[in-house]
Amino acid sequence: MSQKINHFIELTRLKKPIGYMLLFWPCVWGLTVAFDFNNEFINFFKLTILFFLGSILMRSAGCIVNDIVDRNYDKNVERTKNRPIASGKVSVKLGFIYVIILCLVALFILLQFNNLTIILALASMPLAFSYPYMKRFTYWPQFFLGITFNYGLLLGWTSVQQDLNYMPIVFYIGAIFWTLGYDTIYGYQDIKDDEIIGVKSTSIKFKKNPKKFISLCYLITSLSIIMIGYLMNYNKIYFIFLIFPITHMLLQIKKLNIKNGDICLKIFKSNNILGLLIFVNLLIGKLT
Repeated sequence: MSQKINHFIELTRLKKPIGYMLLFWPCVWGLTVAFDFNNEFINFFKLTILFFLGSILMRSAGCIVNDIVDRNYDKNVERTKNRPIASGKVSVKLGFIYVIILCLVALFILLQFNNLTIILALASMPLAFSYPYMKRFTYWPQFFLGITFNYGLLLGWTSVQQDLNYMPIVFYIGAIFWTLGYDTIYGYQDIKDDEIIGVKSTSIKFKKNPKKFISLCYLITSLSIIMIGYLMNYNKIYFIFLIFPITHMLLQIKKLNIKNGDICLKIFKSNNILGLLIFVNLLIGKLT
């Protein structure tokens, strides 16, 4: 039993919180922008907890689906060859059972939200579970990951406002490019193996000019955060404090060395701090 629990934890990456935190931050961004902190402050914490639990569950299910789809590729990549399904420690059948259980628990959490949020979340499921196939057909799988991983920003907004307009969409676009940037950095860990086995990624497509491409991605992200402050009529303190997340993005680009996998992983993980900085900035905008 202990071994099965360890395999489950390894399969769902529960010991690697960066994955579910990168899924969680866009949710809480959308929630923060939409929320009226003059009323029902405790409801903000309730919704935040629900989004946090949902992020853990859906990221865990997504990891298992990814490992099932990529099991034959993972066997040939040094970093992933010992994953439970690729190594045969967990069967594909058991993996699917885990996915169903995790999705059912996530559905129970989803049902705590309003109808629009439930409908939008269910509509995103094909995106979430088709992502692992994208690297076979396009050099832009990170773009599809961005669409999927940041969808929670829209759900955070609708969970409060019960409608959808251009403001969260502007923020959503910026968040997509944030993911496009940081997951391109992440991909440089496996670029040699990926090129050998024939999978595609923006890491491979832009390997000759990685800093230019990532700079463009982070520029679009920065512009969207600035635009949100303008659209929401935040005061100048919000814009002053933007120096912290923008500086963080600039430092990521400066430190990037695509030939050093450890540095790429460290930069990738630092996006958890970036997500927190943007969240704090949004709180400043709402509360000042």
